[in-house]
Amino acid sequence: VANETAGPGVTISYLISAVICALAALCYSELAAMVPVSGSAYSYTYATLGEFLAWIIGWDLILEYMVGAASVAVGWAQYLEYFFNKASGGSITFDPYITNAPVKWDEDSSSFVKTGYAFNLPAFAATIGITIILASGVKLSASVINALVIVKVIIVVMFIFGGIKYTNSANLQPFSPYGGDGIFKGTITVFFAYIGFDAVSTTAQEAKNPQRDLPIGIIASLAICTVLYIAVCLVLTSMLPYQDIPIEASVANAFTQAGGPAWFGVILALGALAGLTSVMMVNLTGQPRIFRAMAYDGLFPKAVAYIHPKTKTPIVTTVITGTITAVTAGVLPIDVLANLTSVGTLLAFLLSAVAVIVLRIREPERERPFKVPFGVVGGYLFPILTIGTIIL
Repeated sequence: VANETAGPGVTISYLISAVICALAALCYSELAAMVPVSGSAYSYTYATLGEFLAWIIGWDLILEYMVGAASVAVGWAQYLEYFFNKASGGSITFDPYITNAPVKWDEDSSSFVKTGYAFNLPAFAATIGITIILASGVKLSASVINALVIVKVIIVVMFIFGGIKYTNSANLQPFSPYGGDGIFKGTITVFFAYIGFDAVSTTAQEAKNPQRDLPIGIIASLAICTVLYIAVCLVLTSMLPYQDIPIEASVANAFTQAGGPAWFGVILALGALAGLTSVMMVNLTGQPRIFRAMAYDGLFPKAVAYIHPKTKTPIVTTVITGTITAVTAGVLPIDVLANLTSVGTLLAFLLSAVAVIVLRIREPERERPFKVPFGVVGGYLFPILTIGTIIL
């Protein structure tokens, strides 16, 4: 995004996305506390706007999490190649024929064109591996996610403080080489980086105290991610001129190009692999539970909602969605996947904000363990602002 779309202004792109997500997070938190069931925006829409719109948003969320996980899998494959190449001193390289998508999007013709490559095998394999872990049980997958997140945060902090040494404020000029349009286009692209916080609400039925835990999880995860994203953007765009920032394995490649030691670049790549793996796991955790919620409401066959008696996971939907996501990661490029994810996320946010307003009008006396702040005014103002910013 910094290289081709927003330049150093990508920091503003992340800030704009964060503001929209913060407004949406308040709406999600109120709804998650009131309707503590799996299904995220689908369940909220079903409870307030009816079955038809719920059916639409359900499919939207399924596609959002699918292409979101697929786009992350493509990025994961890039970092895997970088890791092996640098760790081996350049002796290990991957055949591009089996590490790239067979098609790419051509803006001039507004159509897909062939790339000459066959399939992104690492992205496919990573998604299948994660699907197997998720199908093995909630406790195992939760333990793996927690461990990966800890590793990710530690290495992100290491990059931020280690990279400061190689920054040069002159690289931040021009701050917005592609103008305001570039910053807003960047906002659409980076939006998918925030989708993890709404995935928290898909696991409501597995939380011990969803009325308390979900709002905390939603808001806290968004706040922490925003701080880290902004810090990484500032350091990254200060290390190199924006046009020199690598598109593939950006953080690790930029660090070594700016003069950082190669061994630290390998550690950064390892941290990126851990972080991207955790994001894929979160997305692939949320998607099957939306399938299950829709099956409970009769929008899919009941067999789809089957819970394995031993692993306690929605095994059927986990396998189906994991397989489809793996194939998608193998055949589509990352830019197409990222843009599709952002569009789906925005629609889910919009309908969640509408749901808050509808419930405030229909059921003003209903207990709300968490409320959008600032009383009645905030209860209508923040959802309206959410809707307005998304439409704009």
